[in-house]
Amino acid sequence: MLSFNLQGQRFQVRAAAVIIDAGQLLLHRAPQDAYWALPGGRVELGEAAAATVVREMKEELGVDIACGELLHVAENFFDLHGRRNHEIGLYFAARLPPACRCLDKSGPHFGIERHLGLEFRWFPATAAQLGAINLRPTFLQHALSRRTLRFEHAVQREYE
Repeated sequence: MLSFNLQGQRFQVRAAAVIIDAGQLLLHRAPQDAYWALPGGRVELGEAAAATVVREMKEELGVDIACGELLHVAENFFDLHGRRNHEIGLYFAARLPPACRCLDKSGPHFGIERHLGLEFRWFPATAAQLGAINLRPTFLQHALSRRTLRFEHAVQREYE
């Protein structure tokens, strides 16, 4: 995977799915995390980022998704578990298959990778609702609440 440590910091390339259905956005989190994020994961060496999104959704939920256009490229600088991180995030529009159990918005869904314990949940894709949860990176709170999603490059610094 494209992740390495250098000079006390971690660098990684992450690809994620922006799945919006009926005005709601699918997010996930690990049990130990206080924040929500778009589902996805680290890009493997030699792997196209869109293929990473498809692979990660298959690994995490057991579903084959349709990965669409690139919506956001983000340079994220943040602290996590006492370590500085520099992440290049690639965020793609994606769709779940029509018969997917995860389209049920009434409650949480849990990932199939038992060792991760990922929780998936739908949230209204409005600025007020996304602003009320701890969504990372934080630029997504506004970017994903727009009526029409458009390509954007963001630089997100959560530390100075």
